[in-house]
Amino acid sequence: MSDKVIENNQVSVIGEIVSEFSFSHEVFGEGFYMMDVMVKRLSDSADVIPVMISERLIDVTEDYTGEYIRVAGQFRSYNRHEEKKNRLVLSVFAREVEFLVDEVENAKTNQIFLDGYICKAPVYRKTPLGREIADLLIAVNRPYGKSDYIPCICWGRNARFASGFEVGGHAQIWGRIQSREYVKKIDETESEKRIAYEVSVSKLEYEE
Repeated sequence: MSDKVIENNQVSVIGEIVSEFSFSHEVFGEGFYMMDVMVKRLSDSADVIPVMISERLIDVTEDYTGEYIRVAGQFRSYNRHEEKKNRLVLSVFAREVEFLVDEVENAKTNQIFLDGYICKAPVYRKTPLGREIADLLIAVNRPYGKSDYIPCICWGRNARFASGFEVGGHAQIWGRIQSREYVKKIDETESEKRIAYEVSVSKLEYEE
């Protein structure tokens, strides 16, 4: 597998493990597990980011809750079929992990770089307070003909710039992964809280 393919999707997060491991799936006898890592923002809030990790990288029988960890890998997506339609599920696929003694002061705790293609027309809007926002969906190629579909959100002049992007255009994006709670209406009487994950864009470049 060429390094070029890995270079188009790079994530590095540092945070606190806030869950035990839960089994996800197995590929050729290698088990993959999910855990949640809480990554602090510059403000007082935090993002809880799901990380998928191989049992070959970490002892999944241990409980590491409360430990600090650095994870390097890729932001991946897959479609999960539920309630008669597909739902995009996102997680950080860990390639390297390193335990840290404690929190790292002033470190860049949440970074992502994506190099991909616009696969849906951008959605540009303004909030009631006049803040400009644009939503993008980026397809990032993976080996063996697969792609990851990553939702990205742009603000201000980046949103204005992104609003003109064409489907199929080539974009490079730098930013951070964020989690956001929303309420999903299931039927007339029922709704449930869910968490969406997306890339908050700090810098972007584009070519048609």
